[in-house]
Amino acid sequence: MESKKSTLQFSRRNFLRTSALAGGGMLIGFNLLTACKPGVKPPVDISKLNFNDFNAFIKISDEGYVTIFSPNPEIGQGVKTSMPMIIAEELDVSWDKVNVAQGILDQKNYQRQVAGGSQSIRFGWDALRQTGATAKQMLVNAAAVKWGVDASTCTASEGVITNANGDTLGYGDVVKEAAGLEVPENVPLKELKDYKIIGQDIRNVDIDKIRTGKPLFGLDYKAEGMVYASVMRPPAFGKNLVNFDDTAAKAVNGVIDVVKFGDKIAVLGKNTWAAMKGKKVLKAQWKDDGKLESTSDHDKELLKILNGNKFDIRREDGNVKRVFAQADKVIERTFESPFLPHNCMEPMNFYANVTAEKVHLVGPIQTPAWTASRVSKLLGRKPEEIHLEMTRMGGGFGRRLYGDFALEAAEISNLSKKPVKVVFSREDDMAAGIYRPAIKYRIAASMKGGKITGYHLKEAAINGNMYGLIPNFFPAGCIPNYKVSTGNYKSKMTTGAWRAPYTNFLAFAEQSFFNELAQELGKDHPQLLIELLQNVKGTTDKRIEYSGQRMEDTIRLVVEKSNWGKAPSGTYQGFAAYYSHNTHVAEVADVEMKDGYPIVKKVTVAVDCGIVVNPLGAKNQVEGGVIDGIGHAMYGNFTFKNGEPEAKNFDRYRLIRMQETPQVDVHFVQNDKSPTGLGEPGLPPAGGAVANAIQAATGKRLLNQPFIQELDKKANTILG
Repeated sequence: MESKKSTLQFSRRNFLRTSALAGGGMLIGFNLLTACKPGVKPPVDISKLNFNDFNAFIKISDEGYVTIFSPNPEIGQGVKTSMPMIIAEELDVSWDKVNVAQGILDQKNYQRQVAGGSQSIRFGWDALRQTGATAKQMLVNAAAVKWGVDASTCTASEGVITNANGDTLGYGDVVKEAAGLEVPENVPLKELKDYKIIGQDIRNVDIDKIRTGKPLFGLDYKAEGMVYASVMRPPAFGKNLVNFDDTAAKAVNGVIDVVKFGDKIAVLGKNTWAAMKGKKVLKAQWKDDGKLESTSDHDKELLKILNGNKFDIRREDGNVKRVFAQADKVIERTFESPFLPHNCMEPMNFYANVTAEKVHLVGPIQTPAWTASRVSKLLGRKPEEIHLEMTRMGGGFGRRLYGDFALEAAEISNLSKKPVKVVFSREDDMAAGIYRPAIKYRIAASMKGGKITGYHLKEAAINGNMYGLIPNFFPAGCIPNYKVSTGNYKSKMTTGAWRAPYTNFLAFAEQSFFNELAQELGKDHPQLLIELLQNVKGTTDKRIEYSGQRMEDTIRLVVEKSNWGKAPSGTYQGFAAYYSHNTHVAEVADVEMKDGYPIVKKVTVAVDCGIVVNPLGAKNQVEGGVIDGIGHAMYGNFTFKNGEPEAKNFDRYRLIRMQETPQVDVHFVQNDKSPTGLGEPGLPPAGGAVANAIQAATGKRLLNQPFIQELDKKANTILG
């Protein structure tokens, strides 16, 4: 994930440079397969076509097929579909003749080849449109030269250029000439009303390959002479390798070799079965490196932080201490969340072949450039010797940002002198994870004269604290006396980004707290937030990240669509609203009671993400985020004992089940604002909406995740 400061800015000159072979500054890329000549329709054997380089992104064949390579990793967020839609719109090609493919890591011609932070569309929007429009204009200019007419008298549509006399030329007819022309600047872009592709429901371009099992993912990749590696890692955080005996492992049929690297041991086999079986019989001795941590230790340490006075002040407005002292009433609550693993459907894996000439890397990775640079440093190789290809990812959620598995593959290949594919088992994936950190929040608010006068949020987290921007999210600016303090405990557990970092739990804590404040003040929860948002409208505080008006519009939309306050008898509603990843989201959960226990039946969602490029894909992202958010808030728990995870497979780790997933009804605020993120923003409010609905149904205020632990033990059976 990333902060706003770390993103790159782009100028029009970055979009397409004057070189016919090099394009720069694009945040993403894509692949368009377009029949531009009449009568030429796919399927066509592309390998037999003669393609001409237009620039680093686009190649056009003489037959009129357009190929544009996509540098950004596809993690399931749909950018491999939505980004080509943006280009196709401005390039004026027909979507039904579009094909999409994945590019490789290319730091010379591409920028920000990253899947993280729900930022791809946001930062690619202007660049993609300008690239498509500029390419189209160059093709039109080339056709005009050929005809000897003014380019302004020519038009282009669906890959065909037409002049005032009705003469036509396909893009393929003029690509060679166009590629040599000077790149025009300030090419006009389409207006929203003229869009033909953007705003239409478009199927995932890989869906047919996914459902028919075609090779797309890292686990599908194979290479000649490749061997498989199953790695034995320290069994607990805080243990180091002393020695090992590989006699039994080498005796397993199919095992080729055993390689030690650092505190890890890799068993190489002809297949995953042999490698994993060899690892099971590998004997190793470990020693403790100091105290081995347990969840009970973490709980004590985090509470010690909250009860202490060693904090970093992230933001402080007004005088919280004074208004608390003058208040009619102060409410304080402590909210707790556990560690969580990522549990991607496709376990971690990566291929590496280290030779004297180059380092060839292939696999599912969210940060290809960073990973390549780390491999370069690890092996002492020149950056240009690293060749990295990206596959589609079977889930990421932040886990594939870190690339530790790619470094393992590179190091094992370098030591064994073989092309190696590292494959994690599910147990490897859960025991050697980079987890969502356990966090506790203590929130206090003061009230006087029927109004909220002060607000103080304290955070205690494992290994790190909330990003610098989060203290500037709601309710910053809405409450005059406002303070955010953070403290952290350094742990040996590996922690990192987990879908919607920090906000995935903070939104529940905050919106549960505001629900209680609304009840205390005798106000409706949505109406309380709308009243508070009036204080931030027109603010001159440049630190504020969210929009008071856009948040209000989102809240009003979900209130309307959910029939808030008008639910039938037996249905209990809970509301939550949150801003994250530049997107405003409001949700209402409908809960019914079954045998005395809550069942989530429906969640209504309102989203302001600006212009919706692909409504079908956008709904998919929001629906997935809501279900993910509910599942982990209700059931997700991951504990440690003596440095070792207590759950290493799904028999011990509870996930939401299909019969527990609610209906998700998604609505988008219609406006002409530039698009913002969608892969993560739908998740954070889900837990709060459900918790508030459960409170309405049962009268019980849930303070800790997972919720199942705060409900009667029988609920685990009924809800499961």
